[in-house]
Amino acid sequence: MAPESFFSPGGDGGAIDRLLLGKRIRHFRNRAGFTLDALGERVGVVGSQLSLIENGRREPRLSLLQAIARELGVDTADLLSAEAPDRRSALEIELERAQGSPLYQQLHLPYVRAPRALNDEALEAIVGLHRELARRSRAAAATPEEARRANTEIRLQMRQRDNYLPEIERAAEELMEKIGHRAGAVTHRQVAVLAEMLGFTLLFVDDLPSNTRSITDVENGRIYLPPASIPGGHGLRSLALQAMAHRVLGHDRPTSYAEFLQQRLQINYFASACLLPESRAAAFLQQAKQDRNLAIEDLRDAFGVTHEAAAHRFTNLATRHLDLRVHFYRTDAAGALLRGYENDGMPYPTDPSGSIEGQPLCRKWAGRTAFERTNRTSEYYQYTDTPAGTYWASVQTGDAEQGTFALTCGVAFDDAKWFRGRDTQARTVSTCPDPACCRTPSDELLDRWEGRAWASARMHAHVLSPLPTGSFPGVDDTEMYEFLSRHAG
Repeated sequence: MAPESFFSPGGDGGAIDRLLLGKRIRHFRNRAGFTLDALGERVGVVGSQLSLIENGRREPRLSLLQAIARELGVDTADLLSAEAPDRRSALEIELERAQGSPLYQQLHLPYVRAPRALNDEALEAIVGLHRELARRSRAAAATPEEARRANTEIRLQMRQRDNYLPEIERAAEELMEKIGHRAGAVTHRQVAVLAEMLGFTLLFVDDLPSNTRSITDVENGRIYLPPASIPGGHGLRSLALQAMAHRVLGHDRPTSYAEFLQQRLQINYFASACLLPESRAAAFLQQAKQDRNLAIEDLRDAFGVTHEAAAHRFTNLATRHLDLRVHFYRTDAAGALLRGYENDGMPYPTDPSGSIEGQPLCRKWAGRTAFERTNRTSEYYQYTDTPAGTYWASVQTGDAEQGTFALTCGVAFDDAKWFRGRDTQARTVSTCPDPACCRTPSDELLDRWEGRAWASARMHAHVLSPLPTGSFPGVDDTEMYEFLSRHAG
């Protein structure tokens, strides 16, 4: 591509940018009263070349663009604006974008152009049909089954990458250097300075819609946050960093639930990488390994984050910097697996699609036996023999708005020597998925109660309900826009 080019190379995005530019040139040319040939003569090209530019099929040189702007009596920036010049042009661009989407192309329907002979009402109708097609596609995808499938794909991808994303690590490290953070926990003031550097102001309000954790007003550069930490460990620093991450990582509005989940993973990773910068966190962990005193609680306390954030961060860095393969999972008090990661072969239970979320965890695993203790204030350590080998684990239990939970982080038996708590005498044997391990009642219990009892099961609401299908999954568009309108004045 020529050095003067101002378009991003390749892809539909570049084509849409060229089309938008062409629409703006045509708009200002018509306003100035020039024909294609007349304008072409004044800028040194033939009218047919200008026609290709106005139709988005050819990319103009910057020098030509500047000449066009000069002859039309506008600034070059006016031609390069990201806004369509009028309603008709906006519809034509939206139609072009819709017909270039994989969703439409899979239908194998003909490409429809929007000549001037096509009246505005017909164009509105065609674009409206495309919007409805996209909406129905999102609604069809926004089911628990689709969510599990997408989540499983992301989990497997992260396992292949050892839960490590070097591009985000570099971005976070560079930004923390720029704000001068070099030691200790990241302060709220430093987060606010980073926000200012990125063009945002942090505002704390008490009327955020109930289904949002933060809202970003992109137009006015404002990030709205709750006045206090959300129960469950989502600190305000982390929430603010996650909101900024969308800009840092160049995210567009998600077009699918899978893309929404991918973006959520990336912003969580970015926030964690800012709060526990790679170079310092890795050095801390390497020293702890050398001392044979690795402990999640020490990493947590050294960087002033939650236990869950520290455990997640440990999984990001353990394989790359410590040569350790690890597992991490969160369970509720009933033993349901809420989320998990492993690259050490820990045999998580899965459904037929490969999803682990919601699966019942073996009663012998540390994430469940930890609930049997009377005193849960300290770390719990345990070895568990499984069909895939013996694993050591450290467990922290806690309480959140959603209920009691356990956070478990562990390694294979041979790597337990690097961790505090390796000398524990607690050891269990799990033969799951063999039903006889922990899911089949004893003969005594069967004889006493089989056929003589009936339970009313508690259903989780998400089991049968489709996921919300707003612009952002789970967020009510009306509530969000009403909130922004209240605060934008």
